[in-house]
Amino acid sequence: MSQSPKEAHTDLVTGAQMSRIDRRAIDGGISGEILMETAGRGVYRVLRDLLEGVSGKNLVILCGKGNNGGDGFVVARLANQDGARVRLFLLAKTEDVQGDAKYHLDLLKPLKVESVQTTQSLEAIRQALARADLVVDALLGTGIRGTPRGLIADAIHILNEATCPLVAVDLPSGLNADTGKAGGPCPQARATVTFGQPRRGHFIHPGRAFCGSLHLVDIGIPAGAVEAEGVQTHLIAAHGGSALLPDRAPDAHKGDCGRVVILAGSVGLTGAAVLSTKAALRGGAGLVILGVPKSLNDILEVQVTEAMTRPLPEVRSARCLSLRARGEIQRLIQNANSVAIGPGLGTHRETGQLLKRLLPDLAVPTVLDADALNALAGNVDCLKNCSAPLVLTPHPGEFKRLTGQKHLENPLEAARNLATQIGVTLVLKGAPTIVATPSGEAFVNPSGNAGMATGGSGDVLTGLIASLLAQGLDTVQATCLGVYWHGLAGDIASETHGQAGMIAGDLIHTLPVAEQQIRANLDKNRYIQLYPHKPTTDGSVS
Repeated sequence: MSQSPKEAHTDLVTGAQMSRIDRRAIDGGISGEILMETAGRGVYRVLRDLLEGVSGKNLVILCGKGNNGGDGFVVARLANQDGARVRLFLLAKTEDVQGDAKYHLDLLKPLKVESVQTTQSLEAIRQALARADLVVDALLGTGIRGTPRGLIADAIHILNEATCPLVAVDLPSGLNADTGKAGGPCPQARATVTFGQPRRGHFIHPGRAFCGSLHLVDIGIPAGAVEAEGVQTHLIAAHGGSALLPDRAPDAHKGDCGRVVILAGSVGLTGAAVLSTKAALRGGAGLVILGVPKSLNDILEVQVTEAMTRPLPEVRSARCLSLRARGEIQRLIQNANSVAIGPGLGTHRETGQLLKRLLPDLAVPTVLDADALNALAGNVDCLKNCSAPLVLTPHPGEFKRLTGQKHLENPLEAARNLATQIGVTLVLKGAPTIVATPSGEAFVNPSGNAGMATGGSGDVLTGLIASLLAQGLDTVQATCLGVYWHGLAGDIASETHGQAGMIAGDLIHTLPVAEQQIRANLDKNRYIQLYPHKPTTDGSVS
């Protein structure tokens, strides 16, 4: 592929990382006043678009004493100049506003902006919000430490009572930039406008839900200031994933498009085998061969007419794969470009033994999912001796069984730690799904929705990733593209079926639609709206 996942995606930073990036930009000669002006202009562009113009509109802006408040002062000035009726509430003493924020507060003095210093009663804010067309939350930003208290906490409660739309500056006040958690009150934003690089908390629930639509404004921070940080967490396909999609030559035949072998299915669990096989076909694989317990072959031949099935020796009493299947599987995978093992495989002891004995036989990229992971519970170190590139796709329950953990407090770091420990590419499914690599990189997926929390959804993902591996993508490329494509298909399906009514089979039908959107770059602004840098005409603050 011409583009690596890191090049195709955008960095996700912590609050501390963003502070250091800002400092490098300022030390490199960019004025803090200009950065704040550009940020405020970005917020103003978003709210102006939401309101379809601000002339004659009632805007309420709540500001803290720091840089977040400074952005709010810029918004107040610009909105006033465009004819809005602006009421600005400063939840601090004026003399406590310092630095770049003070500079922009001083620019408001000659203007007709009703500015109210609020250090006690908040009743005036409640009354103003009752008449407001929109409110801007510029109270707290990335630098928050701990839980909002006192006056700020009371103001956030009032914001949550308001019925007008809310635009948050950088982050909804009280939201942790790193974890996406809110230890106390946090307002629900219609839109959140952030700057430079998105934060992890923008895409990790519940932060993702608090933020509403996310708008990323380029405020002119040099690329070198970001690169110097060495960020190892990224947002998948923030710039579109079309560069990673495999292309077919005009004269391609099925043998050129990848051969996938899937080992799946047991009595009562044939649906998982069907879904993973169909997804592999929809993902573009030229040939898909499904290896199944012998007594289930007739059922699956009817269900997957575009794939080939291979009946394999089984444990007769349980109708699942037996140890005797190993020799036939060895021959089956000799010509494969990728292998997937696990969907609906069952948890019979002999099937688990078969899996462990197959590990040394694997020579091509392999996806281990579902019951293949359950067979490895508490024994993941055995994967270190497998020569094939491996992709593991656990959901949180499977992940905890694999590692022996009882709680999953920080999924991002837990996934990263396991991937580096055993040298695999790990897909930790959830909200959001996280891809972690053996080198320590992590990728957060923005696509997908709660309607995908249904049986079989993970089986579709397994088949899709195996298909991309067979077509020549490496494990990181295949997993990043696979989880994004899978989630986009789910989002498209939800628009037709709703979330409660979605089933995994709906994803099979929307995978081609999602592919078309990715190829045409129509997905570009679905999960994050990108705003290019727009410097002021003379590089100064107007």
